[in-house]
Amino acid sequence: MPFLLLVFLILGIDQLSKYLIRTNFQLNESFPVIKSIFHLTYVHNPGAAFGLLANKTPLFVGVTLIVIISIIFAYFRFEPDRLILRLALALMLGGAVGNLIDRILLGYVVDFLDFVFWPVFNLADVAIVTGVTLLGWEILRPVSDRGD
Repeated sequence: MPFLLLVFLILGIDQLSKYLIRTNFQLNESFPVIKSIFHLTYVHNPGAAFGLLANKTPLFVGVTLIVIISIIFAYFRFEPDRLILRLALALMLGGAVGNLIDRILLGYVVDFLDFVFWPVFNLADVAIVTGVTLLGWEILRPVSDRGD
């Protein structure tokens, strides 16, 4: 799948899911999908992961812009046949832009995926973590195993 198409697909699914939660749930409302295991819970996250550094929106916007520029720069540095690396970058870029849109337009990130033993998160976070995991795996994998 072409890089930009994947970025926009991730971004679209993320923003649509957040819109659906914002328009169908009251703040802090929770719906058990699997009782005591997984709920849909609408929360505002004004901070970073786990709510750290709450209300530092200008800092997060600045850092995210640097990350986005770095991802775009990295994309052009890798050979086109490095598919796993490009997939990782697309996932990270789509997720980063999704959360950036929330921060700029709302002043917080909309979170709603609630495994009750873990802080609430969203689909952009899933894309970012998946991308970072793929990137780490690709970096740590021996060069001889990189048959992309």
